[in-house]
Parts: sequence; C-alpha cells; structure tokens
Amino acid sequence: MTLKALVLGCSLRKSPAPSSSELLGREVLTALADHDVDGELVRVVDHDVRFGVSTDEGDGDAWPRIREKILAAHILVIAAPIWLGQPSSVCKMVLERLDAELSETDGQGRPSMYGKVGVVAVVGNEDGAHHVTAEVLQALNDVGFTIPAAGGTYWVGEAMQGLDYQDAGPKPDTTGKATAALAANAAHVARLLAGTPYPA
Repeated sequence: MTLKALVLGCSLRKSPAPSSSELLGREVLTALADHDVDGELVRVVDHDVRFGVSTDEGDGDAWPRIREKILAAHILVIAAPIWLGQPSSVCKMVLERLDAELSETDGQGRPSMYGKVGVVAVVGNEDGAHHVTAEVLQALNDVGFTIPAAGGTYWVGEAMQGLDYQDAGPKPDTTGKATAALAANAAHVARLLAGTPYPA
C-alpha cells in the first residue's frame, strides 16, 4: 500500500527564496519514499492563508485547499524554523488553523485527524529544537494526530552564528539518522492505522 505524506513548510520566506526548513522537509520526504510513501511539500507562506481557528475564514482564504491535502494524507510533517527559540509565526498559524479539527469528524464519528501520523522537522541557528518539537507535537496530538517513536528530527547551528542548514552540508550521522528513524516509524504507524483504524 502506497501512503501519502504532506510537508507543510513554515519558512517566513516566500518561494523561490532558499529555505533550510524546506530542505529538511524534503529530506524527510526522500526518507519516506524508501518506505513506499509518496509526498509533496507546500510552503505555506506562498499561499494566502488567513489567521483564524476555523476550517475556512472566507474571503479567498487558501487554507481549505491545504486542508484538503491534509485530509488526503496519511502523514503530516511540519517543517519549521526556530526564531527567538520559538516555532515560526507561520508554524503557529498552521497550528491555530488545525485547532478547528477539534470539532470536525469523519464518516464514523471519529475526530477528523484520527488515523493520521504527525511528525516535525526543525532547523535553526540557536538552541530551541527540543522546545519547538515539544510545542508542535503536543499541538498535533491535541487535534488527533498519532505521534510515532522518534517523531522529530532537527539541526541547530552554533549559538550566535549565521550558518544555515542548507549551507552546512549533509549530516548523515546526526540529523540524517534522526530523519531516517522518523521516516521508518512514521510509515510503520501510518500503515498500521490505515489497516486498523481507531474504533469509532
């Protein structure tokens, strides 16, 4: 069974500007492909997503189209940069929009995000990866995503320095290993949930 994954890139920069968080998100997709998972990446800031906590804020809000992709996916990856030790404002907006799923259900009466796996990929030039991972995974769990073992991967550069992940070169023994574990476990849990859903 081929699974689907969606990466939401939460960079502050619009395309085609380079993005380290997008790079790590694409590396997660590459690792997931080794487990028969197809995927795509959406850089959220490229779309007119409105602030709010509903599934559709109206007036041209782009979130409903992104939400359709989330509903069609088995795995959601939030790829977020660290700013001031926090998830980016785009990431927080995504989590706020996912808050609407607390009142949405599927055809069996289950919360809409039940049966989906949520993971996170974090990059930054300072400490804060564990904090961002904790915030994002807790929010995803709150709205019904299942979090697999080793559900986060990250890279942080030295404090007070300007080196980005995209300029740092491959890190196969650190970030690479974490990304591989994330992909293997996310695909495993997603396949189990697709075959044996949570009870209605």
